[in-house]
Amino acid sequence: MSLTSSMRNIDSPHFYNELGELISSTGHGVFAAKMLHLVDKLVAVHQVELGEWTLDERQASLLEVNPLGSAGLHEEPPPTPAQYQDDHPLLEKVIAMDDALLIQMNAQATGTHPHHLSHQCNLVSRKSNRRCVITFHRPHTQRPFSLAELSFLKSLSHTLLPLVERHAQINRQRGRRTLGRAPDSPLAQVEQSPLQREFNQRLSQGDISLSAREKEVCLGLLTGGTVPELAERLSVKNSSVETYLKRAAAKLGVSGRHGLAKWMVGA
Repeated sequence: MSLTSSMRNIDSPHFYNELGELISSTGHGVFAAKMLHLVDKLVAVHQVELGEWTLDERQASLLEVNPLGSAGLHEEPPPTPAQYQDDHPLLEKVIAMDDALLIQMNAQATGTHPHHLSHQCNLVSRKSNRRCVITFHRPHTQRPFSLAELSFLKSLSHTLLPLVERHAQINRQRGRRTLGRAPDSPLAQVEQSPLQREFNQRLSQGDISLSAREKEVCLGLLTGGTVPELAERLSVKNSSVETYLKRAAAKLGVSGRHGLAKWMVGA
């Protein structure tokens, strides 16, 4: 199908019907597959990967990558960004961005990095220290994305990226509810306290997601625990506790135990 035909299809009732199906799948496991089904009818793509990146903007580093789903026309597994955080080819541009980005990457015949093995169109949005990333893959045996196709996908990103942001938000909220229902950590008793409820409420108000260990360390410090005490209770090294605190502080936008306490009281 020509790109001109694809552009005409955007105004068709069929396109809006499929867009409605994509919207209704937000927050569900079929979301990525629905997006691939929609986009591949407009621009030929091989796979789609969705992810949410959390950055430490002060240190210009990537804290974590939360996969939000993937789908492909073949059974090949997509690259795993979390394994290549430190040298991810998108990292520098994603950290420095102010507005939504389109980043093109063409396959490299001699490259060994998993993100160089296919032609890519990456669509990226920014919200605070989070980035939502849509990556469309095309096999290296096919031609790269043309300028016209990239322009078309950039236009389509104004619809797709807000849906991915909503999809990520639903997944974060679902994760917080799961943690609240099934505490299985050495500090589970803290999670049932008034402090835990207030802490979770503050996280929810700020739409902030912490890992179970990051929450445990924050709550332990807020209740007067020391780093060595928490390390012993969690059966980890002191340096691991400090790492959990650093990652949590970056997500909260604070620095250290004092900053954590000020955040907790809304100062």
